Amino acid sequence: MKMQNIEIKEVVSRRDIRKFIKFPNELFKDVPTYLPPLMGDEMSLLTSKNPSREYCDFKMWMAFRNGKAVGRVAAIINRRGNEHWGKKAVRFGWCDFIEDYDVFKALLDQVEQFGKSMGMEEIEGPLGFTDMDKECWVIEGFNERQNLSTLYNPEYYIKFIEKAGFEIACRWGQYKILASQPIPDKVARLNEVILKRYDLRILRFKKRKEIYPYARKFFHTLNESFSILYDFVPLTEKEIDVYIKEYFPYVNLKFANFVVDKDDNLVAFGLSIPDLNKAYKKANGHLFPFAWIYFLRALRKFDTIDLLLNGVHPDWQKRGVHSIYYAEMNGNAIKCGVNWSYSNPQIIGNEAERIWNTTYKSEPMMKRAVFKKKL
Repeated sequence: MKMQNIEIKEVVSRRDIRKFIKFPNELFKDVPTYLPPLMGDEMSLLTSKNPSREYCDFKMWMAFRNGKAVGRVAAIINRRGNEHWGKKAVRFGWCDFIEDYDVFKALLDQVEQFGKSMGMEEIEGPLGFTDMDKECWVIEGFNERQNLSTLYNPEYYIKFIEKAGFEIACRWGQYKILASQPIPDKVARLNEVILKRYDLRILRFKKRKEIYPYARKFFHTLNESFSILYDFVPLTEKEIDVYIKEYFPYVNLKFANFVVDKDDNLVAFGLSIPDLNKAYKKANGHLFPFAWIYFLRALRKFDTIDLLLNGVHPDWQKRGVHSIYYAEMNGNAIKCGVNWSYSNPQIIGNEAERIWNTTYKSEPMMKRAVFKKKL
């Protein structure tokens, strides 16, 4: 397809997929806060290796002008998600482009046409296959530090999507939290009361083999605790298998803070990882032959952590259980010499955001949003 000297090509071959993955690395090579994803991770997501593909219709396109790549986009129809939320939506993701509205519009037109051909009634994004994928664009705080699990975007992305008639569907906030601050006395006392009242206990792992019996429980509790979040789709057992293999061999046991009840059911969790930003930047998309050394060093010596995932089972919400694993993370951060922690995006107004705003010294960093439009 050609439009105003813009040629749109569908991405099909593995060679084209690699070009698709590399495009933003070139586009944002001079942006200090942009973190290139690892090629292997992206290939696993964008090929048949991804178990989410079993219930998603998926296409990718790239835009070219005079033979040079100028943009990319993916279209996802998550059939389980649409059924779960009772809607007919096509998602756009992996959406990057030069500062040219015509390029952006040509790419989004492909997603819209695909959605209409499949009977969809709205378009939304940026979103991935599941909530474990990167989603939502920055709308405030464009120059702030990125997490490795979040999307980078320049300000012109927001100008273009608003010009295209999209409106904000949901907002998220991210925070920088002083991890070395002492646990407030009132929080420590209250947590002891909550643990005793509800017969709860905090798991503290010394050996990696001790965490594996809780790995599947972790994702089942995540499914329950995230169930009401915007566009969340519960992970399948096949997806859980993949994430256990990908994440649990590398989890820092001191920052896997789980709370269980008297029957050993996992009721709450806080999972953090050491800051890997510099390692990702140096790797520039490739773990081998030498970049693995940067990751090994970053995992061993760090003074900053990313708050990756946290949640409480719906049956235990509004009982103060959030405070227990936050205090545990806080205590472990102090023991490990961690100075700062950075949150992942949290839907504005949820319990985690309330705790950071009222209990711990924190600074708002950026706001993010997902956008939607009727087709």
